[in-house]
Amino acid sequence: MNAILECRNVSKSYGSTAAVRRLDLKLEENKLYGLLGRNGAGKTTLLNMMAGGIFPDGGHIEVAGTRLKQGDTPGHMCYVREKNAFFGGARIREILQIASAFHPHWDAPFAEELLQAFKLNPNKKIRQLSRGMESLVNNIVGLASRAPLTIFDEPVLGLDVLMREKFYKLLLEDYANHPRTILLSTHLIDEIAPVVERIYIIESGSILLSEEVDNIRMDAHLLQGNGEAIRSFTNGKRVIYEESYGNGSLVAVYDSIGKAERERAASLGITIDGLPLQKFFAYLIEGGRAS
Repeated sequence: MNAILECRNVSKSYGSTAAVRRLDLKLEENKLYGLLGRNGAGKTTLLNMMAGGIFPDGGHIEVAGTRLKQGDTPGHMCYVREKNAFFGGARIREILQIASAFHPHWDAPFAEELLQAFKLNPNKKIRQLSRGMESLVNNIVGLASRAPLTIFDEPVLGLDVLMREKFYKLLLEDYANHPRTILLSTHLIDEIAPVVERIYIIESGSILLSEEVDNIRMDAHLLQGNGEAIRSFTNGKRVIYEESYGNGSLVAVYDSIGKAERERAASLGITIDGLPLQKFFAYLIEGGRAS
């Protein structure tokens, strides 16, 4: 598939602090991605460079085959920031009207549907909105833009569980009817795992892991048993976390485990369970081991 966005050896520093380090990333057309990382990992700096808000110190970014130059704003993109600087006195409807002027694929009827789905009063002023309601306005802009590349930075901040689920459901339904490339930047891997197809995990400004979500589900395991047996069994495997208790060990492994190996593990008294994705994310970040 063709890449709609590609970062090649991109770096960005602020003084002596390296925010992004020689980073490579590719987003293909009509695919759902997740960008995961804890606060300070470099996510927002990377997104701002993708959107043309800041310029890399090294490397370059291409959007739809065109290299971004300083001051460029990609026309194929809608970047939904974590917090937009909306004029507080403006009403929701006015914000949507302004947004429509910047996005050639804007779907006004769909924006109206989303206002009703999210139970937002279009005549309310921005300064009257809660943090969660502001997120919903941002998300309406992102969804109704129908931009070939749409980036959401922490789209569910301030939303309760039911509203978060509604957002993901509407996003998936609209993506099925109007395929495009969507990138969700967040730290909530368990929530976006059923939505996205591939994830990038960023840590200290570098990509720690790039993988299909289904592959992570298949290869992320939690092993528990005698310490010596665990060490023997995991020799040569990618261990991303280990913890000892007396003679026992609990180990997280990111590697395939076949039927014969499972039989061997059982003979050694080792239990093998699936590793929840949020735990996988935490262990990988804590250990910093992707390979």
